[in-house]
Amino acid sequence: MSQVLDTGPVRPPLGRRLAARTAVAAALVVARLPPRRIRAVLGALRRGARPADYAQALRAREDVTAVSTLCAGRFCLPRSLATALLCRMRGSWPTWCSGVRMPPFAAHAWVEAEGRRVGEPPDTATYRTIISVPAKG
Repeated sequence: MSQVLDTGPVRPPLGRRLAARTAVAAALVVARLPPRRIRAVLGALRRGARPADYAQALRAREDVTAVSTLCAGRFCLPRSLATALLCRMRGSWPTWCSGVRMPPFAAHAWVEAEGRRVGEPPDTATYRTIISVPAKG
């Protein structure tokens, strides 16, 4: 009987890598904006997109984290923005969220699809959503 070793994230094919890198680059620009502007930019970008299902959003998140060590690490804002932008490039839109928890104070950003947080550890359920940009239904 053979064992399968987990070697980490699977490298997406070239086309998906290029799209993910484009989404990450755009996310790094958007992440520098104030929260009000981020919400406005995302609100404009979501127009015409269908709601993302969980699998679509998870694939986008996995592609983003596979091509960017920054997004694979602790930088939740660029990761969540890049995930939403990559979904949009593929014709769908997850709900983008930003929130806080207390005590101790901490902020976090994530995406949701089908009412679930995508790829997030269970402890992120303690964050209360402050800003969200859902797909228009």
